[in-house]
Amino acid sequence: MPNFSIPLSGLTAESTALSTIANNLSNQNTTGYKDKAVLFSDLFYQSLGTTGSGNPIQLGAGTQVSSIPSLFTQGSVQATGVATDVAIQGAGFFAVQNASGVINYTRAGDFFLDANSFLVTSQGQQVLGYPAVNGVVNTGAGIVPLQLGTGTISPPTPTTNVQLTTNLNAAANVGDTFSTPITVYDSLGASHVLTFTFTNTGPAAWNYSVTIPAADVGATGNPTVVTNGTLAFDSNGNLTTPAANVAGITVSGLADGASNLGFTWQLYNNGTGLLTQVAAPSSTSSTNQTGSGSGSLVKFSIGGDGTITGSFSNGKTQALGQLALATFASNDGLQLEGNTDYSPTLASGQAVAGAPGTGGRGTLSGGALELSNVDIATEFANLIVAQRGFEADAKAVSTFDQITQATINLKQ
Repeated sequence: MPNFSIPLSGLTAESTALSTIANNLSNQNTTGYKDKAVLFSDLFYQSLGTTGSGNPIQLGAGTQVSSIPSLFTQGSVQATGVATDVAIQGAGFFAVQNASGVINYTRAGDFFLDANSFLVTSQGQQVLGYPAVNGVVNTGAGIVPLQLGTGTISPPTPTTNVQLTTNLNAAANVGDTFSTPITVYDSLGASHVLTFTFTNTGPAAWNYSVTIPAADVGATGNPTVVTNGTLAFDSNGNLTTPAANVAGITVSGLADGASNLGFTWQLYNNGTGLLTQVAAPSSTSSTNQTGSGSGSLVKFSIGGDGTITGSFSNGKTQALGQLALATFASNDGLQLEGNTDYSPTLASGQAVAGAPGTGGRGTLSGGALELSNVDIATEFANLIVAQRGFEADAKAVSTFDQITQATINLKQ
């Protein structure tokens, strides 16, 4: 009598293959999904004896699914322009933590900011990485949920250097004046407008004074003079006096309680005077100063090494944190949990977290997502093979059934 278990084992295995292929095709647009393959192996064998030459005569018991490994090949990276989207190029997984503190791992980088400004997955898991303190990331510390608060403040920077690129009209009359304002910042980030006033005192000679509004230093009346002096130019209109930058200019007694504002007036750049005197209208072509007020977070971007760089309203940038990537001794040992999440097992080994681009880990692409690595053409080809295998096994079952019926009929 034929053994029905043999073709039935083939039907079971091919059914598993068809289901796996269908799952691959249904996830062809799932971010970070990894294609799965079905591998068969034969079952045990029954020994029927040996041939005259001593070779074994064995009858197989059918087939079975030996493994369904994920294929961890690189998926295509598609730009999205969304700041919170990030794709892995190379090895590694994002570490994400649910509300119970359980950490899973995923390739899907379609992240969002929640109501508390934590970087989270679509399932609400918090994304883990290295936080930044005052713009400095410590990758030697443990990974924690990354919070990119919109309330993050970039501290102010007091002005320490002031620069004006100015021409004073060589045809000016004695007593003619020209003024240029420039905004500077104190230690609290408050702005103050300094006015540089130049007065012609004769050929190639000018006086200057720097003033600040009286109210800014707790006074009333006319602007308060911060410093003054004289300027001299040679026959080519080049500055000769002062012969060096004017250092140590101090604004003291600021009404807002900030520290005294001390700065240098940079008159020369690489030996070339920034003040000139030629026969052209007095004008200032540019001003520059090194200070800034405080700033709030406007946007952020994710770099190849996972560093999240914030851009602030005061024009500054600083690191807000750094995404971490985890690697395993064996990706094949990871257990799928759904939602493109994996959890470690004894076979995979424990996760080893580190900065992207280190220790064999891949790099990141901000504003992009890694697509599924499912190839439709390959899956269709696999589908045809599995279908034919299923049909062949089904034919074997029907043939066995006919043989069985014929055997039963022998008794009639």
